[in-house]
Amino acid sequence: MAKSEGTDNTERKTTAKKAGKKRTLEELFTELEGITTELEAQELPLEEAFAKYRIGMELLKECNAAVDTVEKELQILEEA
Repeated sequence: MAKSEGTDNTERKTTAKKAGKKRTLEELFTELEGITTELEAQELPLEEAFAKYRIGMELLKECNAAVDTVEKELQILEEA
């Protein structure tokens, strides 16, 4: 079965994450939005849909961690 362009893009970004490249919050949101769109728009095989869902959850965790970091930095600035 051929992979869609979105799948290849997601795999590239996931590989970049594993290589240690830190993505911006905007990049994370864009990738998460792409996965959400794919899951909503396509009838994917169950295994592929689950893999995309898992990647989406990992991205969500990264987003939450990035937001937490920014919130902590803001608290430090406000206390100074």
